[in-house]
Amino acid sequence: MEYFAGKYDVIVIGAGHAGCEAALAAARMGCETLLLTQNIDKIANMPCNPSIGGPAKGHLVREIDALGGQMAIVADETSLQVRTLNTGKGPAVRALRVQSDKRQYHYRMLKELFKQPRLTLIEALVEKLKVDNYRITGVVTRNGARFEAKSVVLTSGTYLRGRIIIGEAIYEGGPGGEATSSALSNNLKELGLDLGRFKTGTSPRIQKNTVDFSKFIIQPGDSEPKRFSFLPTESIFWGNDPSKQLPCWLGYTTKETHDVIRNNLHRAPLFTGVVEGIGPRYCPSIEDKVVRFAQREAHQIFLEPEGINSEELYLAGISTSLPEEIQYMFLKTIPGLEKAKILRPGYAIEYDIVKPYQLSLTLEVRSLPGLFTAGQLNGTSGYEEAAAQGLYAGINAALKVKETPAFVLKRSDGYLGVMIDDLVNKDIKEPYRLLTSRAEYRLLLRQDNADLRLTEMGRKIGLVDDNRWRIFNDKLKKLEEIKKIWYNTVFSVKDTIVQRILKELGSSTLRSSIRAEELLKRPEFTVRHLQELIPEINNYEREILEEAAIQIKYKGYIDKQQEEVEKFIKLEEQELPADLDYDKIRGLSNEAKQRLKDVNPQNVGQASRISGVNPADISVLLIYLEQRKRGMADARSESND
Repeated sequence: MEYFAGKYDVIVIGAGHAGCEAALAAARMGCETLLLTQNIDKIANMPCNPSIGGPAKGHLVREIDALGGQMAIVADETSLQVRTLNTGKGPAVRALRVQSDKRQYHYRMLKELFKQPRLTLIEALVEKLKVDNYRITGVVTRNGARFEAKSVVLTSGTYLRGRIIIGEAIYEGGPGGEATSSALSNNLKELGLDLGRFKTGTSPRIQKNTVDFSKFIIQPGDSEPKRFSFLPTESIFWGNDPSKQLPCWLGYTTKETHDVIRNNLHRAPLFTGVVEGIGPRYCPSIEDKVVRFAQREAHQIFLEPEGINSEELYLAGISTSLPEEIQYMFLKTIPGLEKAKILRPGYAIEYDIVKPYQLSLTLEVRSLPGLFTAGQLNGTSGYEEAAAQGLYAGINAALKVKETPAFVLKRSDGYLGVMIDDLVNKDIKEPYRLLTSRAEYRLLLRQDNADLRLTEMGRKIGLVDDNRWRIFNDKLKKLEEIKKIWYNTVFSVKDTIVQRILKELGSSTLRSSIRAEELLKRPEFTVRHLQELIPEINNYEREILEEAAIQIKYKGYIDKQQEEVEKFIKLEEQELPADLDYDKIRGLSNEAKQRLKDVNPQNVGQASRISGVNPADISVLLIYLEQRKRGMADARSESND
């Protein structure tokens, strides 16, 4: 029996990384919001490795923060270790990564949810969506409670018809063996949604005091660690003393490891046909690596601490669904793990997804107005991709309630825009992982300038509060001051300190006077050298100095990419009529017609990025639109006559 349990503006189903961001965003934008989760003790859980960030993923975390989200703050506060990756490469691909204390991450996020005004948290399992005249009106829980809302954000992660697989042991369950939901999955099918089946996996956790660390290579944190958040944050564990960061450790599999795995492939669910779902290509299991890279004698593994007081170590790099006893066998062949004790075996998990071609660029299900989906439910992998989608869906769910224009990011606006565009337009056949190579404008979409790109947008939609806005404007002011100093500072050929630095760097010495900003354009010349030459800039924060330096050093490349963006925007501005009948457009390939009908793109730019639509199809479409435009103009002219 159903009973009325309450009415809200926005309901969010699921409190993983996507659900937390969605609920906080909607509440912060002034909507009465309900967050429903089947287990409050698992909110913001990290069922896979206890880390946040990395290439492209770290960019997303910065963008979440720039818009007013929460992940970056909690990641900073609970960080055990901070490392900047790709430091030897250009600024476009440098990325921050932190090891987090997974329990404290949960506690800090839970605390934020509880203190957020207009946000109600209830433990309940949703089994049904309420629909009236093809519009979402609310949800019904397993206990019969009916909650009504104008917008619903579904962030069920890997819990829809979840199936855990460890060798021959197969049972229903979500991550960590939590309860799964078949009823909601069946309900989505009844509502006409096209579902798919994906698979992901995790690695064994081992007991820390059973490891011989002398056989591993220590991986310390950065001596000058950066933060994810643009707000002032610090770790609750090491504060401002980087030497207190916990290390990770690097090790390698061996030929013996691979032999054990090869000899037991007949018991590997991935190869016996037991696993039905499609797994992530960019994060393969150890058995998949051994088969695919048969000539490789060793694969990297990382020992990652799960918490400051935890005895568990996560073994990154050896995700597996092999039987538990085989996991013990191959671990003993890895130097340093000969006596390792498994606390939790690795496993594979299969789950249902909503095929994302059914979504609009706001993450709203086109056939069910008011329903938004986010996270792994949309076919992505990773905490960061999930959180970013959750924030985006939560924003648009709130805007829909307010009956104000939707929030849509272009590919040139951020990695979040790239990801949403890819999900909706590409034919997603495997768990989607964001990569820097997916962004054609990645020099513009650096992690250091996420606030410069997005914070003003966050302010306009009501998500950026006064404190963040003040800090942002203070940064803008300081950037201009720094660049003005560098422009006005001129060094002469008689400046012995400049000449000495240039000689030490192997750079050509001065033959005439030069501005500081011109010196900075030399590849070998850095901000640190200017700090020695211009003491007054030492009063500015390091990250602001580096941001100003990037803007000057890469100005030519940045300007060139900006020109490409302007061309891109012209295609985005060519809107496609909602009543366009693609079947009647002669010259379009049959595949293009079907894909265009499936996705229903909003503009020509979006149409050009749909899988199965080639440049010839776009040319046909442009010609048709021009002919249609002329025909309508002629009709109006005859009418006026």
